[in-house]
Amino acid sequence: MNTNMNILIINGPNLNLLGQRETTVYGEKSFEDYLEELKTRVAARITYFQSNVEGELINALQAAQVDGIVFNAGGYTHTSVALRDCIAAIQIPVIEVHISNVVARESFRHTSLIAPVCKGCIVGFGLASYEIAINAFMLH
Repeated sequence: MNTNMNILIINGPNLNLLGQRETTVYGEKSFEDYLEELKTRVAARITYFQSNVEGELINALQAAQVDGIVFNAGGYTHTSVALRDCIAAIQIPVIEVHISNVVARESFRHTSLIAPVCKGCIVGFGLASYEIAINAFMLH
């Protein structure tokens, strides 16, 4: 297990509202509160970025200098060819995560444009999806 990893978590649109929006789907905890707990449970060094703006997400992906990226693209998962092309262009492996089980939700959420260029996808385990992704990086 690689315990010296630098991991960047990137969250896309509306994930700044965790704990406030659709709590029956996303839970009642803010991401910032979860992140502080997460940092105590994993051996990796974690940095975090969130934006509601597609271009800022692309800039963060392109500028990253880490061992792996855990990426929740939110609604852009299903719509952004630009994010897909960016992930394909960078050398850093990306794991796609979603808090909810997107394939059990509305049909428009069933297709991920970024999944084919990601190392893997973890969906439906609530906020623990992020920890599962980090652990996957540390094992491989």
